[in-house]
Amino acid sequence: MEFLICLADAAPGAPAQPPVLFQFLPLIIIAVLFYFLLIRPQQKKQKEHQQLVAGVKTGDKVITSGGIHGIVANVKEATILLKVADNVKIEMDKAAVVTVSKAAENS
Repeated sequence: MEFLICLADAAPGAPAQPPVLFQFLPLIIIAVLFYFLLIRPQQKKQKEHQQLVAGVKTGDKVITSGGIHGIVANVKEATILLKVADNVKIEMDKAAVVTVSKAAENS
């Protein structure tokens, strides 16, 4: 009975409105796609980089984001001391490390 009253309220010849869920369904699908294609892989990559940086030890060969190749001379809480040549050491932020190779002296 209530259904017939709702139909009587609609203007004659007016198209029926789809349910609200169907109106928001494309937005929900786009949000899910963004999560699985963009956000989730970026979070995974960031976790891997944090583990890489946390595992840096004295004697490791590293490459920084600026392209500097060197050997880690000292590891501090937030920075590393990088030996790039004889008597040349520079202090860099740990986050600048992009690649870590095996230890320099592997005897």
